[in-house]
Amino acid sequence: MIFFVERDIAIDLGTDTTLVYVSGKGIRLREPTIVAVDKQDGHMLKIGEDARKMLGRTPANIVAVHPITAGVISDYDMTTVMLRELIRRITSFSLFKPRVLVCVPGSISGVEERAILDAVIEAGGRKVYLVESAVATAVGAGLDVGRPDGHMIVDIGGGTTEAAVVSLSGVVESESIKIAGSSFDEAIIKYIRRKHNLLIGARTAEELKKSIGCVRPRPEVGYEEVKGRCLMTGLPRSITVNSDEMAEAMEEPMETILETIHMVLERTPPELVGDISENGIVMSGGGSLLYGIDRLVSERTGIEAHVVDDALSCTAYGAGRMLSRLDDMKDGMINFARRKQLDA
Repeated sequence: MIFFVERDIAIDLGTDTTLVYVSGKGIRLREPTIVAVDKQDGHMLKIGEDARKMLGRTPANIVAVHPITAGVISDYDMTTVMLRELIRRITSFSLFKPRVLVCVPGSISGVEERAILDAVIEAGGRKVYLVESAVATAVGAGLDVGRPDGHMIVDIGGGTTEAAVVSLSGVVESESIKIAGSSFDEAIIKYIRRKHNLLIGARTAEELKKSIGCVRPRPEVGYEEVKGRCLMTGLPRSITVNSDEMAEAMEEPMETILETIHMVLERTPPELVGDISENGIVMSGGGSLLYGIDRLVSERTGIEAHVVDDALSCTAYGAGRMLSRLDDMKDGMINFARRKQLDA
């Protein structure tokens, strides 16, 4: 006799990477948020890692689509196609459609919420629950978000940075900007082009960021050889760059992130600011792994900042832990629930 077990799933829809957590099993899928499409007929060819491997190695009629921008849907059809494939991989041996918990930015609008709800239902979800990413990150970091106690979450992802204050299982203040990991890559490309007359690609810039990238000088200067195309001759050329140059290159986007953190703190009620000064600032996302970023935030705010243990997966783990609370949660739109609370 075969027993079919109904499993709830949580999805962290990121601009660069989408993670899927399955109740009782943990994170089962971690795929780039990319869909490879044939321009001629609009047919989906590959998604995730398979689609990323095709980049730059395919005919002109095959293009890469990034269906999620700033944590919300920018291409509804492609998002539905991607989610349907991801859900199919998880539930291929199940007779039941799963309940799905999706992480969304705190600044999401009602129209954007409705698009996510419709896309997940169309992709195979039975019921859809939305949770603010900052709340999921706080849960993943082991914080008790149900108490009337303020916590600040700074999530630096691939496409967006979100700074939010969480209390009583909700977001009190938040700000989301399109300055994040990819912005650091672009800053490195521009810097090397301007200073060394060398053109490098986004993947090379990302590798540089991971190897010697920093937002404040390292105790020991790191060096890395970089290959690209010389803008003077048009021929291949190699140069050596150091970590001090990386700190200089990334100064501008980092300043924007710091200004965003200050902005959210200024709008936060004084009582919660007092809580945050005691609890500290929690940092997550791939961008938080840059050398010195937590110490720089501490210096500029006067509040101790620390990076969570698993910065890349913290939000997904938090959402996964919240799956046990689905019976107590209301499915549908967060903004609708907020309006009902305000009316009451």
